[in-house]
Amino acid sequence: MDILRIAAFSDGDTGGNPAGVSISPTLPPADEMQRIASEVGYSETAFAAPEDGAWRVRYFSPESEVPFCGHATIALGAALAMRQGNGVFELTLNQARITVEGARQGNSLSAALQSPPTRSAPVDQTLIDEALAVFGYGRDELDQRLPPARIHGGADHLLLALASREALSGMHYALDAGRRFMNAHGLVTVLLAWAEGPQRFHTRNPFASGGVYEDPATGAATAALAGYLRDLAWPHHGHIEVVQGEDMGRRSLLAADIPSAPGSSIRVYGTARLMAE
Repeated sequence: MDILRIAAFSDGDTGGNPAGVSISPTLPPADEMQRIASEVGYSETAFAAPEDGAWRVRYFSPESEVPFCGHATIALGAALAMRQGNGVFELTLNQARITVEGARQGNSLSAALQSPPTRSAPVDQTLIDEALAVFGYGRDELDQRLPPARIHGGADHLLLALASREALSGMHYALDAGRRFMNAHGLVTVLLAWAEGPQRFHTRNPFASGGVYEDPATGAATAALAGYLRDLAWPHHGHIEVVQGEDMGRRSLLAADIPSAPGSSIRVYGTARLMAE
């Protein structure tokens, strides 16, 4: 099976989060997709096949299927633009229908996704204490303006906002402990964030539930963060920029537009680059 390798949310010709993309007449069996994703070894591989005028899409990490993956959707949008020309493509996921707009101009690739509906909710103190213990943070390192929350933009994430860039840089945890924590609470990832300003955030994204220590760019979590900021009435002015992956040496740039309607889809976008096989 031919697998494209595309880094989504790149910073020019560098950075971004690599994703595998498979486009085929029909989707392989689930166990075959899981095997291929494990062999590819990226945090996600997207599998797409035409179905009823749209594209049926499933996402697999090296260890499990996930309901939605933002960076793999951006990679898929770029791949579809390369294959079929620039356009807006309808995607049918396991639990939602969304779109991705892909564009190719010369050697430049870009894409924009419309996320599934977003929502956020407070979490109890027990969950917060457990998360802080996993990541070795104290309560005094949290940003009180951005309370911990369960956030959703196609998948569930725990948001922990930190009060300093230094605290974000110091993230560390044991992969097995992180996996147990995320799986026990139904979390796909934990999103650690520092607000440089009202519209600019630096984030890190442990993805232990999928067997990945950290993702350098996470579109689904960025969509969920944007929805949370809207719910919180944060002064985002309809747009945020996210810098991710710096502490991994793989700087990635994500942007999101935030409509005012509660629960509405978030537009998340960025550039992409085709990687060598």
